[in-house]
Amino acid sequence: MIGILLLTHAPLGQAFIDAATHVFRARPLQIEAIDVIADQNTDEVKHVAQAAIARLDTGAGVLVMTDVMGGTPSNCTLCLAQPGHVEVVAGISLPMLLRAITYRQSTMDVVVEMALAGGQGGACKVDNRVRLSPN
Repeated sequence: MIGILLLTHAPLGQAFIDAATHVFRARPLQIEAIDVIADQNTDEVKHVAQAAIARLDTGAGVLVMTDVMGGTPSNCTLCLAQPGHVEVVAGISLPMLLRAITYRQSTMDVVVEMALAGGQGGACKVDNRVRLSPN
């Protein structure tokens, strides 16, 4: 199973894990959050992230999800990426995370693709004409 690391501005990462726990009614396995606080030393963040990746990687790799491209958390991911094994995506949303969790028994390429599709498909304009069919 692919591990998931959320590297975000505080307190987003843990909030996303809490939301996913609510949706799935149990805390997903092999997922951690690093919530970066203002003025935190970036070398420290990178060290903590590398240790988290080592814990989360059981051989299938780790997907690192960050919030805003160009922010401190995403800048700290640049040295972490190992194409095909440690992949990084920016712009995390709850639909993106739920898709990543749902498909992480697949290959890294599939998980990245499904996470990005979840983020893109999860963004839509909502008005009183939109009706979702009940499950």
